[in-house]
Amino acid sequence: MKANDEKREKFVKLAEGRVQAALAAIRKIGNLSNRRSYQFEDTDVRKIMKALRDAVSETERKFDPGSGPGQKTFKL
Repeated sequence: MKANDEKREKFVKLAEGRVQAALAAIRKIGNLSNRRSYQFEDTDVRKIMKALRDAVSETERKFDPGSGPGQKTFKL
């Protein structure tokens, strides 16, 4: 039982830190929407949003015990 408690504590600690880091990174992506500072096309925004949705879907898939590994790289 102690090993399971340690694994749970480790999971919670890592998950909280990583999710906070991911949320901070997403907020930074949102800062790119300032048209006074940046120039971008609607297609760029759609590609970014699709990449984020795909990453969330991939993460959900990884937590599904019946699925296998996979990873993609983002490029505009």
